[in-house]
Amino acid sequence: MKDDTVKLGLKPSDPATERPISIAIVAMGGQGGGVLTSWIVDLAETHGWVAQSTSVPGVAQRTGATIYYVEMMRPGEAGQKPILAQMPTPGDVDVVIASEFMEAGRSIVRGIVTPDRTTLIASSHRSLSISEKMAPGDSIADSSAVTDAIGVVARQEIVFDMNAMAVKNGSVISSAMFGSLAASGTLPFEREAYYDVIRKGGKGVEASIRAFDAAFDRTVNGAVVPQLDAPDAATAVAALPDNLRDKRANALLTRIRAELPEQAHAMAYLGLQKVVDFQDAAYGEEYLDILRDLSRRDREANGDAHGFEFTATAAKYLANAMAYDDVIRVARIKTQSARRQRVAEEVGLQSGQVLHTTEFMHPRMEEAVSVLPVGLANWLKARKSLYDWLDRRINKGRRIQTYRLTGFLPLHFVGALKGMRRRSLRHKIEVTHRDAWLADASQALVNNYDLGVAMLTFRRLIKGYSDTHVRGHSKFEKVMRTTKSIAGRDDAAEWAQRLLTSAIKDASSKDLDGTIKTIESFSST
Repeated sequence: MKDDTVKLGLKPSDPATERPISIAIVAMGGQGGGVLTSWIVDLAETHGWVAQSTSVPGVAQRTGATIYYVEMMRPGEAGQKPILAQMPTPGDVDVVIASEFMEAGRSIVRGIVTPDRTTLIASSHRSLSISEKMAPGDSIADSSAVTDAIGVVARQEIVFDMNAMAVKNGSVISSAMFGSLAASGTLPFEREAYYDVIRKGGKGVEASIRAFDAAFDRTVNGAVVPQLDAPDAATAVAALPDNLRDKRANALLTRIRAELPEQAHAMAYLGLQKVVDFQDAAYGEEYLDILRDLSRRDREANGDAHGFEFTATAAKYLANAMAYDDVIRVARIKTQSARRQRVAEEVGLQSGQVLHTTEFMHPRMEEAVSVLPVGLANWLKARKSLYDWLDRRINKGRRIQTYRLTGFLPLHFVGALKGMRRRSLRHKIEVTHRDAWLADASQALVNNYDLGVAMLTFRRLIKGYSDTHVRGHSKFEKVMRTTKSIAGRDDAAEWAQRLLTSAIKDASSKDLDGTIKTIESFSST
């Protein structure tokens, strides 16, 4: 066979030297991956090493993370500078630092974490991806596979909630990751050298060093597990209070005890609190009226033998249905002092600092009309030219600076309109849908207890407002319509749960449509 390989008579200019130390950092926007990278490079160069860093940015808004890569190496004896790589090579990375737990899993999948070489430093907290947030229900990815894999694929693993530790010490996660890197022993530098690098930054030095020290000590000593007494079985389940100071609230509490089975008391109390906070005590009375009727149907369907699961489930999802998201609720939430306090804690607001908050909102004419009284809303919707003219002026994105009176007061005014909510078009629509949903579940309960309970849980699909609410309603209608078509089957409840799971896990509805086709294939035969 002819060999066309070009052979050049090249010889190495110098003897082979040691290999560089390679570090891959996988971090999301705002988590200080760039800062951590610059600290590591500065640390190496301060000690006379040659260091090089590169980064490949991921897609914004948590559909991907940025990969930062650092290689460092001592120069040759004659001062020769090494040639360093720009990207990590599978099987050839010494340290992988992940700012979020699932990013550690993705690093394992990429092959850059290996049992013979890699020290994996990862925060165990989760920052949900866009796909996890888009699903109508709980679509948070199962992190157990990552947990199982870490102990197998890494030579050394350092995993704990670095984000919580950083926040506790008034800093950001990059400081905690830097501390764990120092404690891991993978770099040949003294602890004081890390302090010097942090001090050079000149910003938040004290907080960064506190977080660094906490992570360093946690890495060296492990977690301190407090000794806790075992909970008393009698107090494990939250009990209703004996009484409430407010007379009207206490009367509602008395109704729960008198009208509902004990198995539903705790959930009914939580639901009652939610609907009263959403509207008022009279709305709480309505909630208990509906729940009392459902409880009666539950007893007639031999609910005692099922632990009154139908009533307890209804207590939860009825409260969610009655406390729906509308413009009034959104505006009220965004102007509450509790929310501002939470934001201040999340960003680590310090004494003497001023917090500026800007809300991005995109109202549509449909939302604006929905808070109007039914008659006025229908009158406006019937006048298409006027409706379209108003929509062109309302339907646009806005950045509302709620730290200014000009931004805060309009939102506060809208939030204060809850007194007219029960006369609004939106409330009428919600009540109509709510009553139809409960009627379908109650009808199914007569012949199939489990199916009645399953239909109550369909309410999980509906949440939010605007386009999110519309998509949720569409899925709800598909699931309910398909379930009712097979209500006479013995396994109807099982198929109902499969439909719900498909609808929750898949934002695009492809899985749901596939499940529906499967049901249609056997129900038509």
